[in-house]
Amino acid sequence: MSDLKIVELGEMVSAPYCTKLFADLGADVVKIERPRIGDRSRTRGPFPNDDVHPEKSGLFLYLNTNKRGVTLDVATLEGFGIFEDFIADADVLVHNVAPPEMDRIGLNFDRLRRINSALIMTSIAPYGLSGPYRNYRSEDLTLWCAGGVCVLNGGGPDHSEMPPLKTFGHQAGYQGGVHAATATIAAVLARAAGEAGQHVEVSVQESIASQLEMTFEYWPYAKMIASRHGQKPVQPAEMMRCKDGYIYLCCIFEHHWRAFVEIMGNPEWADEEIFSDGPKRAQNWDALKIFLEEWVSRQTVLDLYRKAQAKRVPFAPVSTMDDLLNSEHLQARDFFVEIAQPVAGTHKYPGAPVKFSQTPWAVRMPAPTLGQHNAEIFGGWLGMTSARIEALTHKGVI
Repeated sequence: MSDLKIVELGEMVSAPYCTKLFADLGADVVKIERPRIGDRSRTRGPFPNDDVHPEKSGLFLYLNTNKRGVTLDVATLEGFGIFEDFIADADVLVHNVAPPEMDRIGLNFDRLRRINSALIMTSIAPYGLSGPYRNYRSEDLTLWCAGGVCVLNGGGPDHSEMPPLKTFGHQAGYQGGVHAATATIAAVLARAAGEAGQHVEVSVQESIASQLEMTFEYWPYAKMIASRHGQKPVQPAEMMRCKDGYIYLCCIFEHHWRAFVEIMGNPEWADEEIFSDGPKRAQNWDALKIFLEEWVSRQTVLDLYRKAQAKRVPFAPVSTMDDLLNSEHLQARDFFVEIAQPVAGTHKYPGAPVKFSQTPWAVRMPAPTLGQHNAEIFGGWLGMTSARIEALTHKGVI
């Protein structure tokens, strides 16, 4: 991977996360940002001690480890010419420039492959590069809704008072980024096998919609709209609050339920006819829920989880961020890593979700400060003189 040269023209999450996955495994990634302004994610928190600073954004610092950073205004004629010099010697270009902006500055595969016939260009767009929504601009909220996930988090037909709900953060961007990384490495492998360079197009909406499991079939098969509050065929299969957090109760099979009853001390109410099997427990959930909530509220999450685990009942603790940061399992696997950055200081970040025996993941350098590697890249990679770099900086091109 260390021989792979990647140019990133990305902002916020999707393109930066795609290239982060490559950079953290050793690829040489050069991140291009706008002069003076930089990647928009620099303005997004969290910021340590609420000190809003373009070099202290937790989002930016996480997404851009192991990359070298330069500033370049590709929207200018001179800037795009310099960008083409990068492309001439690159293996991969990853970008999430909006399609209308791509058209305006001339960022298209046919043009770039005339410069570098082996180039792999990965374009990440909200709705892809074709179709009636091609030119629509979208943020994470719009795309999470467009991909179909928000309605799953809604109340459903029986709970119309509960609107669709988006998860926190930039989940659409991460999904677009990981799909782009998978597609890009496939194109790299195809080129290594003798294929030509190619244009990889990723729709964030379709990346999300492709993960909706069986929800597409609910409507044509059963005329049902899946939601978090739909009627469940068996119960209990619900989140409930313990005295120190939430746990997911899951008794899909009858032996799960009988084991849970034993854990609860075989209360008399569990023998009632209305609770005698899964469908009846679902039909009478309003009554059963009262008994369970009262008992579960007196338990601790970990104690109940371990008791259920011992009887092979698939309960699941609902982890908070504090739970994850202090998880003995994640600590044993060295998942969280401390990264020192000259402006933001040293903080803990998520590490790699995968491990390789021969090509280990590592943080070799923190995310770059804005324009940190201008002299190194423009002078070393492109061979510019210091006088020209200074002139281009004065003009605002870099």
